[in-house]
Amino acid sequence: MDKYRVLVGVHLVLLDGDGRVLLGRRLATGFGDGLFHVPAGHLEAGESAVAGLIREAREEVGVEIDAGDVAFAHVLHSDERVQMFFVVRRWRGEVVNREPEKCSELRWFDPAQFPAEIVEYCEVGVRAALAGRVFSELGWD
Repeated sequence: MDKYRVLVGVHLVLLDGDGRVLLGRRLATGFGDGLFHVPAGHLEAGESAVAGLIREAREEVGVEIDAGDVAFAHVLHSDERVQMFFVVRRWRGEVVNREPEKCSELRWFDPAQFPAEIVEYCEVGVRAALAGRVFSELGWD
């Protein structure tokens, strides 16, 4: 039997002082275009989950995060992907769209009022993370 291999995604649940979550509208990526999603990406070879999250935050929204300010919150296993969600409440710098070719806008949303146009697994993972549930599965019916 072949070994099971998965892609690991890291997802930034960036919360402002009012408890709102930063979401970006995907553009021309080939996945979920037009839908909102948290800043996220896949781990690179030899990269830890926290290091990958910090890199993605810098690359996508221009903020600097200290590893000690990263709180693991949730793992979602969907199809052949393991999606890790981390909550961050403190960072340095101003949130800016550093990838306008992949993201048409950034907006802060109250978690009770997420837009209808959101990637399903992202919404499931963020809601579970904020509710304190550490694990879920999606798409294994």
